[in-house]
Amino acid sequence: MSQPAAAHTAPLRCTVVVPVYNGARTIQRCLDALAAQTLPAEEFEVIVVSDGSTDDTDAVVQRWFDKNGHSHWRLVRQANAGPGAARNHGADEAQAPLLLFTDADCAPHPDWVAAMLNVFADPSVAGAKGVYSTRQTAPAPLFVQAEYEDRYDRMLGQERIDFIDTYSAAYRRHVFCENGGFDTIFTTASVEDQELSFRIAAKGYRLVFTPDAKVEHIHDENLAEYCRRKYFIGFWKALLTRWHPERVVQDSHTPQVLKVQMLLWGAILGLLPVALLGTIQPIFQLAGWGLLLALLVFLITTLPFVTKLARRSWRLAALGPVMLAARSLSLGLGYVVGTVHFAGTLPGQREPVIPGWKRLIKRGMDILGALIGLAMSTPFILIAALAIKLDSPGPIFYVQTRIGEHGRPFRIVKLRSMTYDADRKLDQLINLDELPEPAYKLPNDPRVTRVGSLLRRSSLDETPQFWNVLRGEMSLVGPRPEAEQLVQRYNDHQRRRLLVKPGLTGPMQVSGRGDLPFTDRLRLELDYIEHYSLRRDIEIILRTLPAVWVGKGAR
Repeated sequence: MSQPAAAHTAPLRCTVVVPVYNGARTIQRCLDALAAQTLPAEEFEVIVVSDGSTDDTDAVVQRWFDKNGHSHWRLVRQANAGPGAARNHGADEAQAPLLLFTDADCAPHPDWVAAMLNVFADPSVAGAKGVYSTRQTAPAPLFVQAEYEDRYDRMLGQERIDFIDTYSAAYRRHVFCENGGFDTIFTTASVEDQELSFRIAAKGYRLVFTPDAKVEHIHDENLAEYCRRKYFIGFWKALLTRWHPERVVQDSHTPQVLKVQMLLWGAILGLLPVALLGTIQPIFQLAGWGLLLALLVFLITTLPFVTKLARRSWRLAALGPVMLAARSLSLGLGYVVGTVHFAGTLPGQREPVIPGWKRLIKRGMDILGALIGLAMSTPFILIAALAIKLDSPGPIFYVQTRIGEHGRPFRIVKLRSMTYDADRKLDQLINLDELPEPAYKLPNDPRVTRVGSLLRRSSLDETPQFWNVLRGEMSLVGPRPEAEQLVQRYNDHQRRRLLVKPGLTGPMQVSGRGDLPFTDRLRLELDYIEHYSLRRDIEIILRTLPAVWVGKGAR
């Protein structure tokens, strides 16, 4: 039950949501830190969500509210359902356009709220991630802090990220709500924050890293706590990677070397019993050498991080390999157990857009098709290049930024079919801000050259995009890549186009091409995404050549 919210004299800029379960020892520290923010108290609200706490948490929070007199700070109670559900509850109660999240065992720095708000001055930002700090001096928490800072180093300078932890997080409320908030299947603090950020980033929303938004945390105090936390992260990550198989390869937070170390320890554990047999059976002695090699490679992979630790202290550097081994073993064991636990069924309603094995096959088809396409089209490209140069001044190739899978920008390559100054003339022909939908077509476009009209009718202008396919920026089949200024005007539903790689051909190309209204094109492309199959890809490829030959809808 929530307490009634007080009326506010000015609009709230943000809502801070703090989930807590049996946090009587830490929640007051968190509230004190929020009360000490540099942002005026009347500009933000705080909602503490007690997730079925059975200790004195509720009483501690209520006494703090009564003592400090913040009329728009509220305690909300719910039956125990996990931190994700608690945060969703807080978001439902929120009255501000921005949602900030931290945990009950965190103490935000005085400028934390202000630092988060500064990021959202950029309207393209949909979510933000801050950082941990700590005052602990014991070896285990110092290692944990160094581990986080190593990952922060990876994110510095990145234009966008895909991984937001909720200890220091923020989202635009409408984006959070339109995407359903946190998935409540994660009933313990684990990877529910990763899953939400992966899901939102997959639609091309821009998530950013802001190292100025700091919260002080109490890290794992010993090796046992550290291993237990990593085990459960690995356990739930098994489900997460089934829903988002593309993140197995890479995300903006996880170092690639960690995956190598997990594989090495899998090999070490597999070779160990065989190597022990080698002490009594000479035929197995080779396994002992393999075991030593795997251990040596593991130690080599730890050197970059251990070197960073040495800058802090040699004691911490000496502990590094042990902690890294414990991390790999705990995550790996949790992942194996989670894989078995979730085998045969996918809980909840989430399904991967393209399952992992289909992604591998699709990528193989793309590489093979791109190589064949480049080989076959090169003579025609050379002839077209000569015609372009003779027909009009300007470069042979046209390069433009388009938006690809998960909103990642890339440079698309086409044979130039318009005048060299076509982009500058666009504003004279159409006002993008007045479009009824994020798409346009210009019949009899005056910018198209004589040769360009022939290239477009035959789709020969698109053939250099086999290079984009080979690079992995596009696929042979998928939604057509759209210009950045149009994607910025997408609503949440339209952003589902960005869940897969854009295609050289696709459902639009075999169903009318440029003659299709945007709503029909979107319906076809979303149907392709939601009912993806390799067989459908092959059918679209086979239907593309007749569609190009007929030339209907070519622009």
